[in-house]
Amino acid sequence: MSVTLQSSIANPDRTDASIETLGQGQPARKPVHKNYNGFVAGVFSGIAKLSVGHPFDTIKVRLQTTDRTQFKGPLDCLLQTVRNEGVRGLYKGATPPLVGWMFMDSIMLGSLTYYRRLLLENVFTKENVHRYQPSVIWDAKSSMQQPTHRLPTTGHAIAGLMAGFTVSFIAAPIEHVKARLQIQYAADKHQRLYSGPIDCTKKIVSHTYSHKTTLPTLPQPSQTDNPSPSQLRAHGLPGLYHGLTSTLIFRSFFLVWWGSYDLLSRALSTHTALSTPAINFWAGGLSAQLFWIASYPSDVVKQRVMTDPLGGTLGDGERCFRGWRDAARAVWRRDGARGFWRGFVPCFLRAFPANAVALVAFEGVMRGLEGR
Repeated sequence: MSVTLQSSIANPDRTDASIETLGQGQPARKPVHKNYNGFVAGVFSGIAKLSVGHPFDTIKVRLQTTDRTQFKGPLDCLLQTVRNEGVRGLYKGATPPLVGWMFMDSIMLGSLTYYRRLLLENVFTKENVHRYQPSVIWDAKSSMQQPTHRLPTTGHAIAGLMAGFTVSFIAAPIEHVKARLQIQYAADKHQRLYSGPIDCTKKIVSHTYSHKTTLPTLPQPSQTDNPSPSQLRAHGLPGLYHGLTSTLIFRSFFLVWWGSYDLLSRALSTHTALSTPAINFWAGGLSAQLFWIASYPSDVVKQRVMTDPLGGTLGDGERCFRGWRDAARAVWRRDGARGFWRGFVPCFLRAFPANAVALVAFEGVMRGLEGR
């Protein structure tokens, strides 16, 4: 009897996580599984994703956080950015995500790998779960039944949700700093409030500097002669995590991403003759687009929250939104339902190439580390 346990991320229908033939002499060669493999491979995914996707992301954030009077659409935003700031303007704010995506993808994909294995070994192989989510597939072609344990699509979706929550605590401050750098439109560096990611972080946490600069066009409440208590203090570490709730809401849609990635990987593996890297490419790109279709409105609200003036000693204006709901209501009041999809085109165009390349890199490194 041959028992196969399948829990690989790379291609769950083609790759065995642990193969050992019982009663037939020597055991089969086992791939080397280490808990840190996913974290190491995630670094390469982050590098690939940033290289392809950051210009699209800059256009998306600028469209999300400005009035329609500033940019007519994605192409106009692209042309104005290149004309006024050069090609480098498209990579403005790229330093935090370069480090951030390496770190975030390492945490996200590493935790995803761990949660998948955890769910397979402790949840979806339990007898009381099989009745509802079967993870044991019997080989009908064999004269002896050979159970193959693999994580069902529901398990992949749950693991994605858990990984999304995990990485949110790393992603929130990184994306906060990145968003504030991306909405600085002044070509002259001396006219910008933040000179770079480190300067932005310092000013958010503890700065007492007050400097008028070019800020995003957002509705501002009337200023009062007497500053409020919130205008008299620095923001500390909580200020850096401004937008954490919005980040958790947005990344809960990882459930859609990783559930659909598993479904697409299985379908392409079964119905096509594509190579494993090609399956990773197409499944990665298409599942990312499904994710963005589902999650984009929450991302618009997240960006509004993160680029809202913090006030206090930072001197960037007075806060407009008390939280996620206020920002969502503001989007609805100003632009209606269309406001939740502003900037969607560059985001959707970015989703396929950036994530397809990233997952090919991730899966390739995983196969190399595991000796498959």
